[in-house]
Amino acid sequence: MTIKQLVSEEEWTLAFPVMKELRMHLTLQSFIETVNQMTNEGYKLFAIYENNEIVGLSGIIFRTNFYYGKHVFVYDLVTTSSVRSKGYGTKLLNYVHQLSKEQDCKVVALESAFSNINAHKFYQMQMGYEKFCYSFKKIL
Repeated sequence: MTIKQLVSEEEWTLAFPVMKELRMHLTLQSFIETVNQMTNEGYKLFAIYENNEIVGLSGIIFRTNFYYGKHVFVYDLVTTSSVRSKGYGTKLLNYVHQLSKEQDCKVVALESAFSNINAHKFYQMQMGYEKFCYSFKKIL
């Protein structure tokens, strides 16, 4: 098992099928364009490999605000359905926790859709996250 940051369009293309399991609305073109823009804004995409195959992804960004201070926000955490519940998500998230500590972050934050009950159990029961607020959006 290896975890590495993906930095090229070629690597992002290889990661696309895994990300599409989480972000089903994406096309390869929209994914590459968005990752490129997000990377310019500080986004980092990490892949976990098993037998030279990407089996999971985590997309993060380092931020600072008034309520968390310096923190990491996890935009994406996904493992392929064929390996789900085999520990890859835990390994990826623990990797993010370690990166966060190295950058003197005190908080790792993320959002999860109401309907994603299995993810909620994973974050709360296995990873020690707390559910503490609602996140709101308005489509313009």
